Amino acid sequence: MKRKKRAVAEPVQVYLDASDRDRLERLARQLDTTKSEVLRRGLSALESDVFDPASHPVLRIIGIARGHRYHDTYDVAREHDRAFAEDEIASWGLSPAPRRRRGR
Repeated sequence: MKRKKRAVAEPVQVYLDASDRDRLERLARQLDTTKSEVLRRGLSALESDVFDPASHPVLRIIGIARGHRYHDTYDVAREHDRAFAEDEIASWGLSPAPRRRRGR
């Protein structure tokens, strides 16, 4: 029967300024773990953020308009700026200014 080889942890030296060292120590205390484990978790989180396709900034904007009300009076696809502007103004508790008709 072959024994499974255990991975040997490799020591890494990192230079931290005082504020980073304090942050590392505070996280270790708060998470009730070692500073090494905090750094491992940080590497894992950074790796997920960088390489996970779902976290790509462009993909994050998909669905950004969810929750916006739909307008019956005009085509939101054609006048999306107007729709977002009216929704933003409505979030301020103000009503949109009445549209002026252009004379032709």
